[in-house]
Amino acid sequence: MKTYLIALSAMLFSVKLSAATVIAPAPEQVRPLLNGLAIPAVTLTGADNKAVVLSELVQQKPSILVFYRGGWCPYCNAQLAALRDIEPQLQKLGYQLIAITPDSVASINKSLKDTGGGKLHYTLLSDANFSASSAFGLAYYLDDKTAAAYKGKLGSLITTEAGTEKVVLPVPAVYIVNTRGEALFNYVHINFRTRLHSELLLKAAELALQ
Repeated sequence: MKTYLIALSAMLFSVKLSAATVIAPAPEQVRPLLNGLAIPAVTLTGADNKAVVLSELVQQKPSILVFYRGGWCPYCNAQLAALRDIEPQLQKLGYQLIAITPDSVASINKSLKDTGGGKLHYTLLSDANFSASSAFGLAYYLDDKTAAAYKGKLGSLITTEAGTEKVVLPVPAVYIVNTRGEALFNYVHINFRTRLHSELLLKAAELALQ
């Protein structure tokens, strides 16, 4: 069954290289964590401003990790909305949903407020220092021209790298992880407009438990 999941993953995502803990100079050069590898030891920040150790969180139950660019991104919001539609089915299968973003804690709390707060049953985590996205091999520097445009339009909503003020973003990605912290499935696409269809994610989640 693991062999089938690896084959399915290979068909679905466009970038499949070895993992790295650096920030790539462009999305085409990211090196995502591969299936079968353990997720890196990273600490993120929850909406309550408390530290969350990702490896400890996934020990609680099988997890679906969703890396997204930010609450300002319409493609990310559409993806998260689609995930909410299948969330009851994923929970019935025993999964927890964990969404990881470079957004600040303040921005995460605004997102929670805008979407009804208590209606959300998945965990939102801030990766404002890019430790998770870089450790998963998903982080890249936005080119200067686009970064200037983003900063001009979105201002403080855009999180920048301390010391350089460069804009760092994660390539959108989805991982299915077991309670041992092993990546069983992943979908990574360097085009931020292309996202994994929620029905395909649901099928992969079902297969990962077999």
